[in-house]
Amino acid sequence: MDPDDRLVAPTAGVDDAEVERSLRPRLLADFPGQDKVKENLSIAIAAARQRGDALDHILLYGPPGLGKTTLANIVAHEMDVAIRTTSGPAIERPGDLAAILTNLKQHDILFIDEIHRLSRAVEEILYPAMEDYALDLVIGKGPGARSVRLAMPKFTLVGATTRYAMVSAPMRDRFGSVYRLDFYDPPTLAVIVRRSASILGLALPDDAAFEIARRSRGTPRIANRILRRVRDYSEVRGTGVITLEDTRAALKLLEIDDLGLDETDRSVLRAIIEKFGGGPVGLETIAASISEEADTIMDVYEPFLLQCGFLQRTPRGRVATASAYRHLGLIPPTRDLAQPALWDSPAEPAGPE
Repeated sequence: MDPDDRLVAPTAGVDDAEVERSLRPRLLADFPGQDKVKENLSIAIAAARQRGDALDHILLYGPPGLGKTTLANIVAHEMDVAIRTTSGPAIERPGDLAAILTNLKQHDILFIDEIHRLSRAVEEILYPAMEDYALDLVIGKGPGARSVRLAMPKFTLVGATTRYAMVSAPMRDRFGSVYRLDFYDPPTLAVIVRRSASILGLALPDDAAFEIARRSRGTPRIANRILRRVRDYSEVRGTGVITLEDTRAALKLLEIDDLGLDETDRSVLRAIIEKFGGGPVGLETIAASISEEADTIMDVYEPFLLQCGFLQRTPRGRVATASAYRHLGLIPPTRDLAQPALWDSPAEPAGPE
């Protein structure tokens, strides 16, 4: 199965786009959580509106599913300007970006998702546009080629990325405001779930909303996805009215446990604990033992397990913590899990740290 197709995957699925558009708030006041980011944005928006000026360029970064695209649309709505949406991979050539930039109007917002995936050639076109609101074009080829600078309307670039370190330093330096979005706590997620349920026309009791929230990995996209699956379960197996019992039964059927781990997450932990005594064990060995790619384990499964405190990365490999044992209903060993086990091979690489 594609890791992005998991119910608890934070990346947007095929069936998420249309639903998310209907659930997105249009005002900062309706956007739960991220209080510091909202406060800073509200001040910047109010100041720009008072001056009749465009906002400074904004970079939003953080894990997927936390609301970067939603915030970009909210900023456009609060500024009462149009927004043009694209993504880094979609802009293949400098001419593609030039076509987008020349169609912007005064104070419009250009939103580029996955901005870290822009090519270097495209970035070079973007630099003067961000700094001087000008577009540098080369006309002709060979000795007769000449450079032409076209003036542009003042616009705002809003970039979003899940890989802040992969955004080039010259690009980062050109953003006037940089904000990190953090995971949501369960009470805030419960507010989001209740709001989504209201939009979908569902009667959702508070205890069911909190049950969904605490199993959603701190991510609104996952919470809304689980809400839709609970709705389906209630309509087919229940009375059509969502209850706490329906919610727990649906989550059990979906194999999502109390902390939001699914069966694949648990299989990674079980492989380390049951096959390799808790580790240390190399990443390639774990991947081979569960028939998965090493890069997928490192990029998709490990981050949440590390966040939960179930895994440690050591120079010799991955180690399951005592908390991981207890979560799986096992008794932690008395030895120091970070010490080498009998089957550890010093020659095997531990994988990227």
